[in-house]
Amino acid sequence: MTYATYVYAVRRTGGPEIHSPGHDGGGPVRLLPLGSLTAVVQDVPAADFTEEALRERFTDHADLERCARTHHRVVSAAAAGAATVPLPLATLYANDVRTKVVLEEHAERLSEALHRVAGHVEWAVKVHRDGTLPLAEPDPAGSAQAVPARNEPVSGREYLARVRERRAGRERQQESALDAVDLVDRVVRTVAVAAVRRPLHGVELTGRERPQVMNGAYLVPRDDERLLAAALDSLRGDPRLTGFAIEASGPWVPYSFASFALTEVAGRDGAPA
Repeated sequence: MTYATYVYAVRRTGGPEIHSPGHDGGGPVRLLPLGSLTAVVQDVPAADFTEEALRERFTDHADLERCARTHHRVVSAAAAGAATVPLPLATLYANDVRTKVVLEEHAERLSEALHRVAGHVEWAVKVHRDGTLPLAEPDPAGSAQAVPARNEPVSGREYLARVRERRAGRERQQESALDAVDLVDRVVRTVAVAAVRRPLHGVELTGRERPQVMNGAYLVPRDDERLLAAALDSLRGDPRLTGFAIEASGPWVPYSFASFALTEVAGRDGAPA
């Protein structure tokens, strides 16, 4: 059987061994020295990670989730012992020699990423409407609701006044959401050293009563996590955020602040056909 080198992450040399199971059918997770850096790798069956094999496997939601969970588990184990830069899912090279050549070419950028996340963790902070405030009604103009019900006003003036009122209500809700996001972001940034904004989750994930208005990730010094908790508690009691709910989860490996820097590094150039 032909094997390829699967790369989970890169960290500084000198960290402890990693005792975490990797992908099924492969060898044990091991450390590959790269000078001052170390790659966290595993020998995996090359045939299971060709372009065609991955396309087929990742169309299966269960298989994709299993691969992603395995990748995350190994990265988390690596990060528990030293500052770690995660590489994207399914980063493979033909062998250890090729892995060393590619990663050592980018040693400076990898070192910069490690310096950026060393001693830090990632926290996710989300803001939702908490369902206590009614959502604005849809604009009736141009819809079936434009026809007044039998017991509704029928004068044009009253109808236009209702349309304006509903539009004003939507604008007030949008402004309140922007104000809430700005407040939460400003307070969390007093603790965090970096932040990124992620796409909002739709109502199919959050529920119609809890539309999401903010989905952020923050890089927080590990020693300041208590300060973050205190900042979030103060926000939850802030009357300016009445009608909104704040959720935080973490600490996580700082994917949002390390992985994105490796777009030129990650690849699958070596899995033999």
